[in-house]
Amino acid sequence: MSAQDVEQEETETDGGELPQAHTIRLELVDEPGQLLDALKPIADNGGNLLSIFHERGNLTPRGHIPVEVDLECLPARFETIVDAVRDAGINVIRADAEHFGEELILLLVGDLVDSDLSDTLHRVEEAADATVTDLSLSAPSGTQEHSSARLRLATRSGKSEVVLSVVRDIAVEKDLHVIEPLTEETA
Repeated sequence: MSAQDVEQEETETDGGELPQAHTIRLELVDEPGQLLDALKPIADNGGNLLSIFHERGNLTPRGHIPVEVDLECLPARFETIVDAVRDAGINVIRADAEHFGEELILLLVGDLVDSDLSDTLHRVEEAADATVTDLSLSAPSGTQEHSSARLRLATRSGKSEVVLSVVRDIAVEKDLHVIEPLTEETA
């Protein structure tokens, strides 16, 4: 196979498909080399970078930096690219149509500050494959008394019960009360 044949194979599939644009939303730790670690699997798997929006001034609920990467690749390669980015240890928040399709709003009540609310949120996101999209904390008597937090969680369609189970387990461990919602479908 000639170099020209290889190049044509990389830009066009047997069905005559051309590369398509895709967007991947990532969450990076604020350490040197993290962006490079996220981009390398894209290039190594046939992705062509179109743009990178690195939101250095903003932080996700877990204290990481959100990064949006626009790329193009053959349709059959996109899933491989996303898997390779995840395999590199990078948290993929959203990959094109793969998005969190359900939303849960729930309340946590108890000694949220002393039980480490940040740890609670991190554990929910890690164990339940969910993301915290909004958080409101109310501590009317200061941090020494009970407080409440309203959490808006986004999760994959059909995974709400898994998320609730993780939240319940953490709440029992930390002596918190959970006021559970009805699940809501999002567009």
